[in-house]
Amino acid sequence: MRRILFNFYLALEGINANKLRSFLTALGIIFGVAAVIAMLAIGTGAKQSILEQMRLIGTNNIVIKSVVKSKTDEESGSNNNSSNQQNKDEKPWSPGLTLEDMYALEKILPTIDAVSPEVVLPTNIIQSAKMEQAKCVGITNAFFELNGLSLEEGTYFHQNHQDGGRPVCIIGKNVQTKFFSQTNPIGEKIKCGNTWLTIIGVLSKRSVSSQSLANLGIRDYNSDVYIPVTTALLRFKNRAVVTKQDVSNRGNDDNEKEGGNYHQLDRLVIRVKESSALRASADVIARVLKRRHHEVIDVEIEVPELLLEQEQKTQDTFNLVLAVIAGISLLVGGIGIMNIMLASVLERIKEIGVRRSLGANQQDIVLQFLFEAIFISLIGGIIGILLGVASARTIAAYAEIPTIVSAWSIILAFGVATSIGLIFGIFPAQKAARLDPIKALRSD
Repeated sequence: MRRILFNFYLALEGINANKLRSFLTALGIIFGVAAVIAMLAIGTGAKQSILEQMRLIGTNNIVIKSVVKSKTDEESGSNNNSSNQQNKDEKPWSPGLTLEDMYALEKILPTIDAVSPEVVLPTNIIQSAKMEQAKCVGITNAFFELNGLSLEEGTYFHQNHQDGGRPVCIIGKNVQTKFFSQTNPIGEKIKCGNTWLTIIGVLSKRSVSSQSLANLGIRDYNSDVYIPVTTALLRFKNRAVVTKQDVSNRGNDDNEKEGGNYHQLDRLVIRVKESSALRASADVIARVLKRRHHEVIDVEIEVPELLLEQEQKTQDTFNLVLAVIAGISLLVGGIGIMNIMLASVLERIKEIGVRRSLGANQQDIVLQFLFEAIFISLIGGIIGILLGVASARTIAAYAEIPTIVSAWSIILAFGVATSIGLIFGIFPAQKAARLDPIKALRSD
């Protein structure tokens, strides 16, 4: 142990005597370790962001969105299929996305775990002489389950609320802050459009970045008013109701329904029991809806989890590129250490000869030069860790890229730095130990 400590002390003296050279030697390790930590921080941050998005949209979900075709789309579709139509002057007709579609899918598909219909109605909210523009969303209780929303106070919709179309609502946290900052909103009334609603619950606030909301195409749950879907259809607007005027105006472009939106529902979210059944369930849903809508394709079917998996694959490729760059940096740093240590052996031949003549064996020489290489790597690793953490925070602050520096990434970088010093220091140390002491003493 004394011999080992003595060799370690000599290694420190050698590094201290050539501070600038030792620092320049460690630069490769510094930048390599910093690159590893920054790369892992970016990768971990991206993964966390994707997991957050998956929590927002829910797992194993299939999203069905209603599509309102423009006149140009209808005309082109009619022209393409004119040979298959008995009457070319008639437009293809579809009942649109309705609650009946939801009931039919629940009956047909055994893989369905939960279904959430949505009717989005832009409206004005009025209470205590205050008015705000917002969205009144017709839903069932499954909406809260599928989107991971919980109540801060109050209750969910009861069965009699949904069956009878009762004028009740659950408000988001932002709505409570704007209209009921000083009072308890439970039991109070709020006016949405021309309908007064009784508040029975308040959602817990969900903190979501605006970027995530934009990327996923979802609303800010904190700013909406939620009512039973039957209430939305009975007391607000049911676009699926066909009147005599609609029948008489059918085919007349000048008298089409306002906005051309004939869908009873704006969106239908279906959660399947197993992720392995996502693709098959989506295919069955597409075929069922096409048949129910008389071969008119007026819905879009999205599988968000599959889209996020593709995003994850892209991010993994990006992380792999970063890992290769960081690995090359570390390799260059290790080669730099080996080169400098070989040059150091040539410069210190006489020193090696003197040590051998005074009784040092080959193992002592190996330990001295090996300790020097490891110590340079450790110093470079420590500085690299500090630089990597600082780089990750700078990237998060100025490039708006989420980064997370984990403890295991620091341990990994430190272990890599030590290993590089050990691996690339062995050859120069052995070369120094094999020098003939007599020839070493004769060298100038």
